[in-house]
Amino acid sequence: MTVNRRSLLLGSAALLAGTAGAAGTAAAAPAGFPDYRYRGLALVKSKLRYNPTGELIFPTIRGTKNRIPGARAAYYLYYAPHDAPGGICLAYANSLDEEFTEHPGNPIITRSWPGEYSVSHVSSPHAMWNDDVKRMYLYFHGENTVTRLASSADGINFRYEKEVLSTRLMPAGTTETSYARVFRHDLPARGARYVMVFMINNKTDHRDIGWGWSPNARDWTFAQTPLIRHQDVGAVNVGGPHLLFRNNSAYVVYNTDIGSGGNILITELGRDFTQRRHLGVFHDSLSGAPDNGRSAAPSFGTYQGREYMIYEAGDRLAGNIAIARAV
Repeated sequence: MTVNRRSLLLGSAALLAGTAGAAGTAAAAPAGFPDYRYRGLALVKSKLRYNPTGELIFPTIRGTKNRIPGARAAYYLYYAPHDAPGGICLAYANSLDEEFTEHPGNPIITRSWPGEYSVSHVSSPHAMWNDDVKRMYLYFHGENTVTRLASSADGINFRYEKEVLSTRLMPAGTTETSYARVFRHDLPARGARYVMVFMINNKTDHRDIGWGWSPNARDWTFAQTPLIRHQDVGAVNVGGPHLLFRNNSAYVVYNTDIGSGGNILITELGRDFTQRRHLGVFHDSLSGAPDNGRSAAPSFGTYQGREYMIYEAGDRLAGNIAIARAV
């Protein structure tokens, strides 16, 4: 893709941003992906029993059908506050078009796991149903230098597994390795069945997207250079990555900036992750509530044949979890 083509995509998205924000619909997404229209909030903060810091981030939505016998609902939503003490939380619902019910035992994972770790906070939960072992794998950070793994048969009661990523596995000077998501995807040339994408901060105080691969979702090899560099897409920071698959290709979507503003961009990687086709805006944040100019950390699900995006809306220190549906 040429610079001119990329500039055209970004420019077109910018021109559409005003009307899209007013209508509650994103600018047209590239590569045949749908637009998403805001539907409502997944959680009402004032109703939550556990809400220590007033900010909710990094949702992951997972279906329970044919996975968890006797599940509390059809969909489990994992999320967290970020600032101390953090805490990995769960909510559930039988559709993606309704308010979720908070699990009464939140947080299901805390900042202290006796015999394993004691940290200031744990956050950024990413859940993946691992069909190879029939367990929910949950990745989370705490501190921001370490990504950890816990697993569960029922999606609620977890056992600690191990550290899977830390700054010591990356180039010298790396200060953050967090906000990781893991996906089932074959990379035969690397002997891998799973891919991880995550946020990395290396020396420059600008965040990039890192990546790694694994045969089993437990033991990882990590690239020593970023998958997406912030400067390649004209951003100060990029983070909150999520892989998507379409058109016999793999894509990564990710938010620009980390704090008070930004949209979700998309880059095509190809099935073997050798491409870097920066396609522009995937989702343009609403100027008004709940985004207030910032959408981030998307997760995706399907309900009654419709595609949904569950995402982090608003400033990171005051954000909530929003629901958008494909139009």
